[in-house]
Amino acid sequence: MTPVELSRTVLHAVRRAVDEGELAVAVLPERVVVAPPGPGGCGDYATNVALQLARPAGQPAPAVAELLRTRLLRTDGISDVVVTGPGFLNISLAGGADARLVRHILRAGPRYGHSDALAGQTIELHAAPEVRALVLMDSVARVLRSQGARPQLHCTRPPEDAWVRILGVPEDIRVRPGTAPLRPVPAPADPTSLGRDAARWALLHPAPHDRPRIGDEHLVQRESNPLFRVRYAHARSRAVVRNAADLGFGAEPGTVNASALHQALADHPRVLAATAAHRAPDRLARHLVAVADALAPLLPSVLPLGDEKPSAAHRARLALAEAAGTVLAGGLTLLGIDAPEHL
Repeated sequence: MTPVELSRTVLHAVRRAVDEGELAVAVLPERVVVAPPGPGGCGDYATNVALQLARPAGQPAPAVAELLRTRLLRTDGISDVVVTGPGFLNISLAGGADARLVRHILRAGPRYGHSDALAGQTIELHAAPEVRALVLMDSVARVLRSQGARPQLHCTRPPEDAWVRILGVPEDIRVRPGTAPLRPVPAPADPTSLGRDAARWALLHPAPHDRPRIGDEHLVQRESNPLFRVRYAHARSRAVVRNAADLGFGAEPGTVNASALHQALADHPRVLAATAAHRAPDRLARHLVAVADALAPLLPSVLPLGDEKPSAAHRARLALAEAAGTVLAGGLTLLGIDAPEHL
């Protein structure tokens, strides 16, 4: 069960409780947020939906949580539900959840994490007439489209030719004034000399309120460069897939001891939703670094060594590596950055 599927499962439990008269709530939430448990929590995911429903239902949050807990325990794919704190639901998924997550990612491809949560919504974005603001607006628009929205891009003047030609800023931005424009701390220097990929990363990886660094450190191919780590991890994930094919075996999701990587991959849909909501591509950039860093320890064990024959463990590790590479490629694309298969 993926986080999106779990969110729908919890929402279905809420609706059934209302339909059957156990909860008296006039307006139901459109979606339920599930996320890794915070301090004091347990299990695979947690949600505060019981706290949100308590006041409109006229019941204490722990009572609402216990009611939903009983329903969720009867759901396939859920092994345990624990109520903690003031009414948080902590959900443990049944065995094989990691394999199902990997299978879901491989089936969805680069569109994993995309949703229709904002379908039908036209969202106007206004950028300050500065290169970082325009690149940020372009990336926010890409992520908004991944969530089903129709963004409209505005600025008080057309983008410079080099920003369109080198950095990939859309040339069809509407020229008109707007309120509350995207106004990150401006770039201290012209980033176009870095080329499209490094320049966009330099502008997007820092939080909007942080001053970006425009220097050659974004071009060096070493571990100190986060962009290199992300693109190198993606290229290596593609390389092990090619090498495995040469050895005559393919990916098959299974049990792999890589909890940090599984958690990072499961978190991807939530990160995309938060990036869209907060207009903050730096959240996605930092998430890709976390995925790449969690993938690195797995890669040396994906392929058989010496006379070793491919086993179920190798196929499971290969599937996980391929899924991680898929997430990295999809995330880089939303930032407007190329994900090369060879580096």
